[in-house]
Amino acid sequence: MSEIAPSILAADFNRLGEQIKEVSLAGIKILHIDVMDGMFVPSISFGMPLIESIRKESNLFFDVHLMIKEPCRYLNEFAKAGADGITVHKEACSDLRKTLSSIKELGISPSVSINPETSVDAIKDVLDMVDMVLVMSVSPGSGGQPFSPAALNKVKKLDIIRKQRKLDYKIEIDGGVNKENIGSIVKSGADILVSGTGVFNGIISENIHSLNKSMEINL
Repeated sequence: MSEIAPSILAADFNRLGEQIKEVSLAGIKILHIDVMDGMFVPSISFGMPLIESIRKESNLFFDVHLMIKEPCRYLNEFAKAGADGITVHKEACSDLRKTLSSIKELGISPSVSINPETSVDAIKDVLDMVDMVLVMSVSPGSGGQPFSPAALNKVKKLDIIRKQRKLDYKIEIDGGVNKENIGSIVKSGADILVSGTGVFNGIISENIHSLNKSMEINL
């Protein structure tokens, strides 16, 4: 069954540690951590100190999504801070293959992401190097944007490619995921569904239950 990965970008930072415990108690295994540098995307979020801090209190898989220019500059630091997986953007790397190789050499799970305007064809040559492909269903940089249905075609294409080439990468989708569209997203072939406001706006345990229920109903 597909998994929900709550994005802490939408969390209440005054209660971050408490809310991470809440998602864990609700059965979540993956925590999505958006790192933004104000250059690759307009917004600035947080960095290594926050990840290192929450790592001390959590055994969740830290899915660290680097929305930063030339992320190769900081891979060692994010690995030391506690990242389990690192996702880099095709659009942000001058040498994507080298960056992905460097992530793997650190013992971290390597993943690649593509923006809404980037085609799947742009990353075909690295699909054998990654554990996951992240499809952005909104423009990266801020939460609360509506889901773009065009992302489903990319998910379907990635699902076909992995079957044809006998690859085992997972497909993650990020942006605008909610209980109304989660069924169609899963049907398209997505394995991991990032949700920020859909999890953290309101009662966390009830939101997660509702998202999981919507997946089951629509499958």
